[in-house]
Amino acid sequence: MMKKTLMMLFWGCSFLTLTHADASKLNDVLDIKTLRVCTTGDYKPYSFLKTDGTYEGIDISMAHSLAKSLGAEVEFVQTSWKTLMADFLDDKCDIAMGGISISLARQQQVYMSEPLGVDGKIPFVRCEDAKKYNTLSALNHKTVRAIEPAGGTNEAFVRKYMPNAKLELFHDNTTIFKNLVDKKADVMITDASEALYQKRYYPTLCAVNPDKPLEFFEKGYMLPKGDISWKLYVDQWLHLMQKNGEYNAISAHWLKVDDVGHHDKKHATTKHSH
Repeated sequence: MMKKTLMMLFWGCSFLTLTHADASKLNDVLDIKTLRVCTTGDYKPYSFLKTDGTYEGIDISMAHSLAKSLGAEVEFVQTSWKTLMADFLDDKCDIAMGGISISLARQQQVYMSEPLGVDGKIPFVRCEDAKKYNTLSALNHKTVRAIEPAGGTNEAFVRKYMPNAKLELFHDNTTIFKNLVDKKADVMITDASEALYQKRYYPTLCAVNPDKPLEFFEKGYMLPKGDISWKLYVDQWLHLMQKNGEYNAISAHWLKVDDVGHHDKKHATTKHSH
């Protein structure tokens, strides 16, 4: 009787495993030959929606590479930082890509891929104010005007670590930097990689201590919680992209070669120290 019960449990578990595998996004993409990718399109150098309706950026190229590995085409799904999680949980896409930070809050609701690399939050300010706003204590003051896109980890950082600062939420992440140039705001807390990239186009703005960020984090891709088959595939594809140099080649197209190497060295050092 015990043997029969154990056999029934075994076949029941096997059936559930097979059913779960069949329901994976991996099989969906392979079947319909379309990879749905949620992206904000407002975050250079990772994801940017051009005026002609097409997307470009590091993670846009990565999305095309992932789709190619599956024999599929990419269908980009426009979202925003404020609605990213809701859109993803509403099954509007198979994966979310575009400079997304890995956080515990996000991992409570979704899976995240293996990290793409190390980044960190830093102040992006007018160069004349770089020495003035180089510590959290200096930033967390009622006279400081911070500006951030609504939703996402930048806003969360300001609310957590700079509660005394005056925070303005801005609707357009692609033109937000002009507010700093025009002295309508004093600081934008953003990722070191974005600040270093945007400085090319706003030479009067400076990335404050990009080598010593105020907060450590990594970037990755959002995946459906519970879909192990899909996560394992994406992680292995990403591992190969990093090891064969394709990811660095894509990044180097958008970032300075020194910046790419700099982030890689930071990533390697961090892995080594942990």
